[in-house]
Amino acid sequence: MSRVADFDFSSYFKSLAATVTSRNTNWKSVSEATGVSQTTLSRMGRGRQPDAESLAKLSAWAGLNPVDYVGGEKRRAEPLALMGKLLREDPNLDSASADALEAIIETAYSRFRRDPASDKLTD
Repeated sequence: MSRVADFDFSSYFKSLAATVTSRNTNWKSVSEATGVSQTTLSRMGRGRQPDAESLAKLSAWAGLNPVDYVGGEKRRAEPLALMGKLLREDPNLDSASADALEAIIETAYSRFRRDPASDKLTD
């Protein structure tokens, strides 16, 4: 398995700053809109990386995908991870129902997934 390359924070922050400029707003407004403290934003401007929650909030606000700033081999998301995310986003399911469906799907998936090494169903 190959090592995932480092996150290019400098490029990410430049994209974030460009979004702030293009939206004709300021960092104080970004802080208010995202809930990310002005202190965190100031530290980011000096090259300090934010915590995961702040990165997620800023990325959502700016429409940036942090994965696009990780070099190296591109990977696609695992199907089970996507399924779980979709189940949790479904407004018709509460958390317990989403968890139960995810467990059912994981069980079925592990039974029917193909083994890439032998290209046959696992037992």
